[in-house]
Amino acid sequence: MEPWMLDPDTPIYIQISDHFKNEIGSGRLSSGSRLPSVRHLAEHLGVSMTPVEWAYRQLVAEGFIESRPRVGYLASEIPQPYNASALPKISREEEAAHASRIRPEREYLYDFHLSRNDFSLFPLHTWRHLETRILKQEGERLLFYGDPQGEWGLRCEVAAYLKQYRGVVCGPEQVVIGSEQFLLMSCLAHILKPIEQHIAAENPVYPLLPGTFRELGFDVSPIPLDKDGISMSSLEASGARLVGVSPSHHFPSTLMMPIRSRMELLAWAERKGGYIIEDDYSGEFRYFGRPIPSLQGLGPERVVYIGGFSQTLAPAVCVHYLVLPLPLIERYKELYRRVLFEQSSSRLHQRTLEKFIAEGHLTKHIRKLRRIYKAKYEAIVQAAGQHFGDKAEIVGEGAGFHILLRVRCAQPVSRLIAAAEQAGVHVASTAYTWLDPSEKPEGIHEIIAGFAGIPLELIDPGMKALREAWDPLI
Repeated sequence: MEPWMLDPDTPIYIQISDHFKNEIGSGRLSSGSRLPSVRHLAEHLGVSMTPVEWAYRQLVAEGFIESRPRVGYLASEIPQPYNASALPKISREEEAAHASRIRPEREYLYDFHLSRNDFSLFPLHTWRHLETRILKQEGERLLFYGDPQGEWGLRCEVAAYLKQYRGVVCGPEQVVIGSEQFLLMSCLAHILKPIEQHIAAENPVYPLLPGTFRELGFDVSPIPLDKDGISMSSLEASGARLVGVSPSHHFPSTLMMPIRSRMELLAWAERKGGYIIEDDYSGEFRYFGRPIPSLQGLGPERVVYIGGFSQTLAPAVCVHYLVLPLPLIERYKELYRRVLFEQSSSRLHQRTLEKFIAEGHLTKHIRKLRRIYKAKYEAIVQAAGQHFGDKAEIVGEGAGFHILLRVRCAQPVSRLIAAAEQAGVHVASTAYTWLDPSEKPEGIHEIIAGFAGIPLELIDPGMKALREAWDPLI
């Protein structure tokens, strides 16, 4: 047997296993060839018998060798081509360097990111205290599966919070907890599919809802917006019985649906025997006057309400929720019985959030955020108006976490984004929100500028840098 050098940085059993995989896969060790005994190979390598035994067990499990009583270990027949050595061996550092990131990370001098809220305001001390208390009280009980629908205590707190602050009419039995919206949307699509496989969606819109339903086999009809939100005449003409809307603060347009349009939409759902999916994105964050109450509170029998705590707390908390009309709760339970899925959100996070809400910390935190984000909203509107003048229309309804800059530009929107990046400014185009791009106005680009995460003192110089970067283009 030819000796080989052992690598001190790699476990011995892995080196032995990889060696014989290469020998057998390349044909150098033919089918039926006998491998050295465990004792012989251990002596040859100057190691104990344990790593050799582990390596042989792994090779047997993967089908590279077989063990025969009183014979030993024999090489198996491997279909060609098989060339394990063709796989490049790279270090973890190289792997990380070459990894393709879905969401590239980059530092900007002026980061007007849509979803990067001011996490310096997160009540970390309070959260840590509550989490530690929960762990001490409940310990290992938190480690087992919880209720697939979500922890009962949290569902009670969410139902009470939504009733008081968003006007949602529901009980805890209607609340479904999940770690993120895609999973909840997927669950909802499976629930609704036996009822209807055609859904209408606002155009433009954040792609999550229509994209999820389309991937699960639904037909999706883009419905244009008018000054009051989704066009009711176009919705009627679509023939759909399901529709997704954001009536309290539409993304990206920032439109709010007036009461007359809300009642028309509810009447449509009642007439069709369909359902409205209300995405209450940033519904709590209105900076002038009281927040607009939810659509669900006007017609709880026909509205599925979706929300979460990514904006009020942080995405890493990983707690979102559905509020289902009572008839859909039984369909949810039927889906569970067919699939036997488990809760996707951490029980520790759920129990901590339950106490966080119950002890009044959430409402206190939201009041603080509203005060600070209102100042940032006023600052970005003033700065954009000062630096852009009539070169950009500023669109914002005194709510949410972003404004729109509407600019006339003959160049592709990618030129505007690239020019901003070269100046160290991060903004985004609304191009990805158009389900039907033919509805997009010609020669006008809409740019999203988020204000929640950027420090207040950087808003004015950031808008100035953006205006200077775009000066040759607009």
